[in-house]
Amino acid sequence: MTSLSRELVFLILQFLDEEKFKESVHKLEQESGFFFNMKYFEEKALAGEWDEIERYLSGFTKVDDNRYSMKIFFEIRKQKYLEALDRHDRAKAVDILVKDLKVFSTFNEELYKEITQLLTLENFRENEQLSKYGDTKSARSIMLIELKKLIEANPLFREKLIFPTLKASRLRTLINQSLNWQHQLCKNPRSNPDIKTLFIDHTCSPPNGSRTPQSATVPLSAVPKPAPYMALGTHGTFPPAVAANANALAGWMANAAASSSVQSAAVAASPITVPQNQGLNHMSKNKNIYGDYQNSDPDQLMKRLRPIAHPVDESVWSSDDLPKTVACTVSQGANVTSMDFHPSHHTLLLVGSGNGEIVLWEIGLRERLVSKPFKIWDAAARSIAFQATLVKDSSISINKVAWSPDGSLIGIAFTKHLIHLYSYHAPNDLRNLLEIDAHVGGVNDIAFSHPNKQICIVTCGDDKLIKVWDLNGRKLFAFEGHEAPVYSVCPHHKDNIQFIFSTALDGKIKAWLYDNMGSRVDYDAPGRWCTTMLTIILMWNQQDGECFLVEWNESEGSIKRTYSGFRKKSNGVLQFDITQNHFLAVGEDNQIKFWDVDNVNMITSTDADGGLPNLPRLRFNKEGTLLAVSTADNGFKILANAEGLRTLRPLDNRSFEALKAQVDRLDGSSPARPSPLLLAEILEPSQCRVVSTTDSGSKVTRLLYTNSATGLLALGSNGVQRLWKWTRNEQNRVARHGHIAPEHWQPSSGLLMTNDVSDNDSYVMSACGGKVSLFNMMTFKVIRYDDVHAPPPASTFLAFHPQDNNIIAVKTKLKGHQKRITGLAFSNHLNILVSSGADAQLCIWSTDTWEKRKSISIQMTAGKSPGGDTRVQFHSDQVRLLVVHETQLAVYDASKAERLRQWLPQDSLPAPISSASYSCNSQLVYASFCNGDIGVFDADSLRPRCRIAPSAYLSPAVANSSQSVYPLVVATNPQEHNQLAVGLTDGAVKVIEPSESEKNWGAPVPNDNGAAGGRTPAPTVTTSP
Repeated sequence: MTSLSRELVFLILQFLDEEKFKESVHKLEQESGFFFNMKYFEEKALAGEWDEIERYLSGFTKVDDNRYSMKIFFEIRKQKYLEALDRHDRAKAVDILVKDLKVFSTFNEELYKEITQLLTLENFRENEQLSKYGDTKSARSIMLIELKKLIEANPLFREKLIFPTLKASRLRTLINQSLNWQHQLCKNPRSNPDIKTLFIDHTCSPPNGSRTPQSATVPLSAVPKPAPYMALGTHGTFPPAVAANANALAGWMANAAASSSVQSAAVAASPITVPQNQGLNHMSKNKNIYGDYQNSDPDQLMKRLRPIAHPVDESVWSSDDLPKTVACTVSQGANVTSMDFHPSHHTLLLVGSGNGEIVLWEIGLRERLVSKPFKIWDAAARSIAFQATLVKDSSISINKVAWSPDGSLIGIAFTKHLIHLYSYHAPNDLRNLLEIDAHVGGVNDIAFSHPNKQICIVTCGDDKLIKVWDLNGRKLFAFEGHEAPVYSVCPHHKDNIQFIFSTALDGKIKAWLYDNMGSRVDYDAPGRWCTTMLTIILMWNQQDGECFLVEWNESEGSIKRTYSGFRKKSNGVLQFDITQNHFLAVGEDNQIKFWDVDNVNMITSTDADGGLPNLPRLRFNKEGTLLAVSTADNGFKILANAEGLRTLRPLDNRSFEALKAQVDRLDGSSPARPSPLLLAEILEPSQCRVVSTTDSGSKVTRLLYTNSATGLLALGSNGVQRLWKWTRNEQNRVARHGHIAPEHWQPSSGLLMTNDVSDNDSYVMSACGGKVSLFNMMTFKVIRYDDVHAPPPASTFLAFHPQDNNIIAVKTKLKGHQKRITGLAFSNHLNILVSSGADAQLCIWSTDTWEKRKSISIQMTAGKSPGGDTRVQFHSDQVRLLVVHETQLAVYDASKAERLRQWLPQDSLPAPISSASYSCNSQLVYASFCNGDIGVFDADSLRPRCRIAPSAYLSPAVANSSQSVYPLVVATNPQEHNQLAVGLTDGAVKVIEPSESEKNWGAPVPNDNGAAGGRTPAPTVTTSP
């Protein structure tokens, strides 16, 4: 809606209020969402008219918009619930609980449970937190104070709480002015005109003879007030809210150079005197004074907008200029979904993956500089809708990665709601800068722009919106107008005029200025489906699979040329890129096809030595000398021309020793050996922070955190499970609990949970013998009890499927091991289940058919028999697999069933390994040893960073006792990567963090060439001969 139309709504609101149409006033306030009437809201809240309050609020916000909105609705529904309890209307209270309050359970399950328990009390004031609840009237007043604070703080209500200052009867005044103007244009104006309707323009009926026009003021009070009040669009003052046609582009661009506000267009309140015979000419010249952009000639603008065309002399270039030579092949470890080269460092490549991870590669050195697995930075600030989406399906992928024009920022668009913004500091430092819950559904594209010399982020999504954000996360603009999900955005500028092109899945192309005036252009791409735009080049995919690549004539809204060389049908969206307005590259048919932008015929194509997917992703560097292309085996290839190959020469010029070290790194067959100089020693309690629980006398055999990191669940060797919880408060709401002792939690019934455990915060799935039990964690009561085998073998391990918590894997219907199962791990990315057993075997099973794909024997050192428990855990990339045995730590590539790394107990950590686990960000591995030591390893290289001695976390009495006490199991905090918990042989549990001064466990492991702060690259790079 244009700003003038918005102002018209305010004029109508004033008119309705003056005419005492109270219900209509509030209905229009709610439907338009332009003005929130706090006085009306207060009246309804104090009167307890809850349904009307929520109806009115629905015009401005929804429950899941943000945390303020969620809190507003929660307070209202909580008060409604408490009043029902106070009236002892249990049926109504249950109805409110189920229909109104249930939505908040996904955000805070514990709070919902506490609210539910109020039903069991005769008087809810018996609850300590509600003991000061007074009568209904005072409670509503207190609630209203809180609601007003939340509404004023909610950004969705910004600029909606104050009604604009208007003169009385402003709408009547404007109509009066319009009628006066119309009267001045009458060919035969009367001194006392008879105005009977507003439905048509006023004209004075001609008398017997012609009369000289006279000035006349027609008071609106003389006009009979019609019952239905019609819109004023026919008078031309407020342009209708329809999409502009293809000839509209010039006007909106010309208007953009001046102020977007309509100045000098308002008609003065005094009578207008028009000289004789000039009235019609005056109107003709100014008929679009409120909306010139709709009908202006586009030719002048397009001369300004269109990039200057430089004719290309074919003698200057040849097909050798195309990057077609395969320079290297790199394994990303996950499906590559997006790539972008740094704008100035032409060998620095940013890669986004299907598992949500980003990796920064230095292609010249074939090094993985830094990787960032997907992680929600601030879960509490995310919307209810996003959290509910993750509950249904926790997988998340990357739609787009993008560098800012100066290369200092990185933007990431995810398939669910979020964008992440990082700041980049060379050579390998990425710092979290901003996390925004940007769109409902997927964020399909992200780009950077510079309106008003201020860098901004432009996003689009499945919710049909385009949004512009500043670097503080504040939403500057939200462009509405598309009727289908917006697929791509293309910020552009010409002659200091900044604008945005957007394309949607229905083929619509729109253009927007950085204002709130709506789209200025509305084109239809032929085929009307998925469209991608890069400056003047468009590609779209029709629903029947036919693809087109065209150069777009913006001035005419038509196709200038269509590039040939595509197959008839494609089963997905093609990717393309353009370099220096010279070459086009498109991924199709397992190959890369090239065009010159001024020639419709394909120049050449290449399959890049094979291994490309049907529709490969691709990206040029800025110079066009390198081309990154995704591969079918979760990696990418770098194609280069002659200049690009010279850019990559630094690898060839490295010293023999450096190359030998790299070859050693690529050879994962030999165990990694640590350098004693790199190993930090934690020997005293003062060097770390430790929290202890009381021992139970029964060995801790399993240990895990709850998903919210607010609880620890331990299983003893006697089959009894114990639960500890940290109390939530403002100081302790994050996952850092290393200095706060958890409380042992047990229901008043005294019931105990027994058997094995899983990691759902509300329920616990456990297994023992041939039976599997489901426990309620609030009551410890058994909800369900199923026989898995009759008669047993006993169930020895249990794991949840990562996509469906209703699927669990329990030993042993899948036959493949000779001895008992000791570990299970699912990979959502590879669709496999890996099992490990006491036979030192790994079995890989397809989760689609549950057939065994492969069996791997763990390589034992000489003299060791293949026995003992083996545990497995997937890295966050869902490809690398950590294998833990008492004799070794090993990392495997599960997609190839190959071992990448191995570490054997040695030097400062010589004892057998009892347990190990990845940190939550998969950057570290924590391992416990049978002599009480705890080792912290770099996850990529399996090199030790730190040793935590038993003297640092055990009391002197326990450490010096005759009984050997050591960790049997390690658990890692799901939100804080530097925190771990260990379960000991004496039944105690220890939570351990680095000291406040250190903050980290040892220093990062340098890479083999001695570069400080680097990370040893995984053996994933191969170089073409």
